[in-house]
Amino acid sequence: MAVDYTVIVLYLAGMLAMGWWGMRRAKSKSEFLVAGRRLGPGMYSGTMAAIVLGGASTIGGVGLGYQYGLSGAWMVFTIGLGLLALSVFFSARIARLKVYTVSEMLDLRYGGGRAGIISGVVMWAYTLMLAVTSTIAYATIFDVIFDMDRALSIILGGTIVVAYSTLGGMWSITLTDMVQFVVKTIGVLLLLLPIAVVKAGGFSEMKAQLPTAYFDPLGIGGETIFTYVLIYTFGMLIGQDIWQRVFTARSDKVARYGGTVAGTYCLVYALAGAVIGTAAKVLYPDLAHADDAFATIVRDELPMGVRGLVLAAALAAVMSTSSGALIACATVANNDIWSRLRGAVSQDGAAGEAHDEVRGNRVFILIMGIAVVCIAIALNNVVEALTVAYNLLVGGLLVPILGGLLWKRGTVYGALASVTVGGIGVLGLMAWYGILANEPVYYGLLLSLAAYVVVSLATRPTDAAVLAAWRERLAGRGAEAEPEPESVPTPG
Repeated sequence: MAVDYTVIVLYLAGMLAMGWWGMRRAKSKSEFLVAGRRLGPGMYSGTMAAIVLGGASTIGGVGLGYQYGLSGAWMVFTIGLGLLALSVFFSARIARLKVYTVSEMLDLRYGGGRAGIISGVVMWAYTLMLAVTSTIAYATIFDVIFDMDRALSIILGGTIVVAYSTLGGMWSITLTDMVQFVVKTIGVLLLLLPIAVVKAGGFSEMKAQLPTAYFDPLGIGGETIFTYVLIYTFGMLIGQDIWQRVFTARSDKVARYGGTVAGTYCLVYALAGAVIGTAAKVLYPDLAHADDAFATIVRDELPMGVRGLVLAAALAAVMSTSSGALIACATVANNDIWSRLRGAVSQDGAAGEAHDEVRGNRVFILIMGIAVVCIAIALNNVVEALTVAYNLLVGGLLVPILGGLLWKRGTVYGALASVTVGGIGVLGLMAWYGILANEPVYYGLLLSLAAYVVVSLATRPTDAAVLAAWRERLAGRGAEAEPEPESVPTPG
């Protein structure tokens, strides 16, 4: 195991070094929060794929493959479909807005901050719980690597992510995500996948050993697939963690085509995870928990050195999602909630003011990071926490965001009603049906849609001047110019 330990330690040290290097580039609010909006197609594709493919997609995807066979790919597959839909239909418009948060987009579209602050609170709760559940996954990985106590594992992994995120903001996260993308590709797709299939005796032996249902593409069930689409596909369209990566694109073409490449990569990753899980079912048919399949096959079947690289890939998956959710959570907390409560929404200004904004956002990442680690240590039921987060996101924010992009008759009062009715409806329905039931997100989304349409039609249309300014921003005009960094080469 000494070689494996060395690989992991070098990887973690590299993440911290990149955080320090990123700090030298993050000299303005734009550089710190959205990497100066200067990422080219290569880095954009890699980092976008890295953030959406976290521990749930890697460890959980293999677990679903262990439990259901090839149809276990559907969870990650719907994530990829959501990213493709976002990239093809919406990313160009989102990138041209030149904002920092989803709530700022709602302010531009509907006029004023009433819809923005409520949506900010909902988005903050979602990103906080996403960061928490990602951080908890460190316990599983470090237990396999070092046989480490749960709380200590969370503190170690969380501290590293908080450190490099606080130091360099989106630049540090972009650099580490790119490395994590490469490590995941090598570790999961190029090493673990073929080794698992060979160890299981090949596809012919897998088919001979397992029931035919394991090779049915719809074996997981139509209702489950439909729920995945509602939660994950639609969640990809509106999450602050995803939009903040769209804002990093150098142009709307980079956002569209780079995101399409990342979405396609997700589809391949989904199938790979399901195949690895299916192979694990042949090798270890009686595991107590399906989610143990990844750790078990890595620990028992991979040679020394390769095992360390694949565990580094799992760690990379967790860190990329955790850091992305953390900076999204801090950005929303600072720009959408704290700044509004103070009555002073941040605007880009002179260099001195930009330096202060960097410091303020850095402080918020540190505060949110400490909160995330503490909650992760105290929280036991990860699945329920993540379900609440996604149900609130989709039930409360999907309709007013997509409505604002697609329906010019939508009004600020319709948006407020949609967020309020949808959010409260989802919480009430979860209390009635149970947190893990499918009905809360189904009915909550319908309530949100009904409130949006009825109230929008019953109130005065959005002011023509607001809509005109909105159309200008969608066209890439009307945004204040952001300060250019000092002669730094553009990543590609």
